[in-house]
Amino acid sequence: MCLKRKILSQLTSNKRELSTDIRKPFTSIPGPISLPVIGTLYQYIPLIGKYKFTKLETTGLKKYKKFGSIVKEEIAPGVNIVWLYDPHDIEHLFRNEGIYPRRRSHLALEKYRLDKPHVYNTGGLLPTNGENWWKLRQVFQKGLSSPMAVHNFISGSNEIIDEFLDRINYIKEYSNVDYLPEISRLFLELMCLSVFDVRMDSFSEIEFRKNSRSTKLLKSALTTNSCILKLDNGFHLWKHFATPLYWRMKRAQTYMEDVAIDLVGIKMHTYEELPYNHPKCLMDIYLRSKDLDFKDIIGISCDFLLAGMDTTSYTTSFLLYYLALNKEVQNRLWEEVKRLLPNSNSPVTKEVLAEAHYAKACLKETHRLRPISVGVGRILDRPTVFSGYEVPEDTIIVTQNQVSCRLEDYFPEANKFLPERWLKNDPLYRKIHPFLVLPFGHGKRSCIARRLAEQNMLILLLKISRCYEVGWIGYKLDTISSLINKPDGPILLNFRAR
Repeated sequence: MCLKRKILSQLTSNKRELSTDIRKPFTSIPGPISLPVIGTLYQYIPLIGKYKFTKLETTGLKKYKKFGSIVKEEIAPGVNIVWLYDPHDIEHLFRNEGIYPRRRSHLALEKYRLDKPHVYNTGGLLPTNGENWWKLRQVFQKGLSSPMAVHNFISGSNEIIDEFLDRINYIKEYSNVDYLPEISRLFLELMCLSVFDVRMDSFSEIEFRKNSRSTKLLKSALTTNSCILKLDNGFHLWKHFATPLYWRMKRAQTYMEDVAIDLVGIKMHTYEELPYNHPKCLMDIYLRSKDLDFKDIIGISCDFLLAGMDTTSYTTSFLLYYLALNKEVQNRLWEEVKRLLPNSNSPVTKEVLAEAHYAKACLKETHRLRPISVGVGRILDRPTVFSGYEVPEDTIIVTQNQVSCRLEDYFPEANKFLPERWLKNDPLYRKIHPFLVLPFGHGKRSCIARRLAEQNMLILLLKISRCYEVGWIGYKLDTISSLINKPDGPILLNFRAR
C-alpha cells in the first residue's frame, strides 16, 4: 500500500508539472472583442451596450457565462484587465503579489493630491504603490491591526449607537422613512470619534440642514466615490484638462480636505495633554509618530472621511434588509441577543462580542451576498499563470468574488440568506474556499480599518436586535456599482419595540 501511494503521488506530481508546462498564451484568453481606439468601451454605452459600469455584478456574471472563469478585456486601448472567478486563481494571485502589492485605483484622486504638494506628500493609501505606500501603511495601521486595539473604541461606540436608537424611536412612527441617510450619519459619528475624538452632532436638528457640515461631508464622500470609477476607466482626458466629472470630484475633495485640516488642527492643540500610553483616538497615535508629518496626517484623515462612512453604511443597510426579510434568522438572532444582553440597555462588551457567533454569521453572510465591492484589484509584479494562461507582468487583475459567491458550484442555495452556513456545528455548514468571501480585500493591502468597521456593525446589530423587531416595507433591493456597491433604492424599514 505504501508503494502504491508513492506511485500515485508521483503520477499526480507529474500531471501537475505537465499542466503548468503547457501554458496557453495571454492573447488566447477569451473575452469581449476590443476595437481600435475605443477598446471595449462601446460595450458600455448606455441603452445599446451589453455591459454597465453601474451593474458590475450583472456585467461580471454575463462575462462568466459567455467566456468562463478567466476573462481578458481591453476596456481602453492598451489597458488589459483580466477578470478572475476561480477561487484557486484568486488564491494564486494573493500568494504571489509580492512585497508591495500594487493596485490601479483612485487615479484622479492621486492627481488631485499630487497637484497640491503644499497640502499632501503623496496620493494617500488608496492609490499609492511601492515602498512609499508600505511606509505609510505600517504607521497608519497602528491602533487598528489587532482585536485588542479596536476594543478601545467599544465604549464610545456604545454611547453613539444608543443615541442612534433614540433617533429610531423618534422617527419610527413616520411613514416611508429612508434609513440610509440616518445610518450614514451614525457611521460618520462613529468614524470621527475613533479617528479624531470629535463628535459631529450629526443627529442634531441643525445638522440635518442642507448646508451643515455633516450633510456636506456625507455628500462629498458620495460624490467622490461616484466619480472615481468613471474617471479610472475610459479615456483619461482629465490628465490634460479638468473635465466636468473631474471638477465634481475636485470640489467634493476640497471640502473634505478643509474639514480634515480643521479637525487635525483642533486635535493638535489637545493631544499632548493625554497620557502617552492611553490614546483616546487614532489621531493621538499619528500626531506622536516621528515617521509622519502634517501633510501625511491630512492625507490619511481625508482617506478615513472618504472610506469610513459609505462602506459601513451600505453593508449595514443590506444586513438589516436581509434580517427584515428572514424572520427565522431574526428570531434565532433574538435568542442569542437575549442571552448576551439581558436588558435593553445592557452595553456590548468585548466579552459579548466574543460570544456573538450567530450575529457574526449574519454579518458574514451579508458580506457574501452584498460585498462592498465586486472584487479586489492588483497589478502583477511578475508573469503569472492563471487557469493555464500565461499572464504578463504589469497586467491589471480584478477578482470577481461577488459573482463567484453567488454560484451554486461554491455555495448551495447561493441566493438565499443562510447565516447557518458559517456555523461549524450546524447541518448547513460546509467548508468554503477561504478566498471566496473577501469583503475587505486580502493581505497587506486589505482594508486598514476592517476590525473597527466589523466591530461597529456588530455592536449596532446586537443593540438593534435587542430593542426592535425589524420589518421591511420597500421593494426588492439590488446594488448599484459606484466604485463601491450601494443599495439601488431607499432603505424602507420599520421597527417594532420588543
